Amino acid sequence: MITYFKEHFTELIITLVIIVCLIILRWLFRKAAYGIAKRREVNVQRTVLMVRYINTLITFLVLFAILLIWGVEPNQVGVLFSSVFAVIGIGLFAIWSILSNVTAGVILYFYYPFKIGDKVRILDKDLPFEEATIEDIQAFYVSLKTNQGELVTYPNNLILQKSIAKIEG
Repeated sequence: MITYFKEHFTELIITLVIIVCLIILRWLFRKAAYGIAKRREVNVQRTVLMVRYINTLITFLVLFAILLIWGVEPNQVGVLFSSVFAVIGIGLFAIWSILSNVTAGVILYFYYPFKIGDKVRILDKDLPFEEATIEDIQAFYVSLKTNQGELVTYPNNLILQKSIAKIEG
């Protein structure tokens, strides 16, 4: 056991440094996300969701770095990650749609000019309603409450594709 530590001392130290950097990065990104949320008056649930996305991404990058430090070839790591994502994609069937909605959710978090409680009009001829109030903004969809009291879920990727007018008052 001691000889193992002697042989891999450098890898162990670098791994510990990377894990400490992971903890620091997660803390910094969390603090930044909550700072943005406070300045833009973003819902706390959306901020928690964004922090979760950022933490997942950072964790994957750290895992990739640790595997490289321990001598795993980059192409082997690529095969591992692509295999995992292929299985997830098959399991979720329409992964492109899910990823586009999650990506749109991240974009909406940082660059969306509307917030929960705003009254909006989505300029889409296929919608059966004229005006709605934003009830919630989730990872995959935006919940809208129509003037008739119906709760409508609208996919995030369509929110980015359609023109939206904010109704004042």
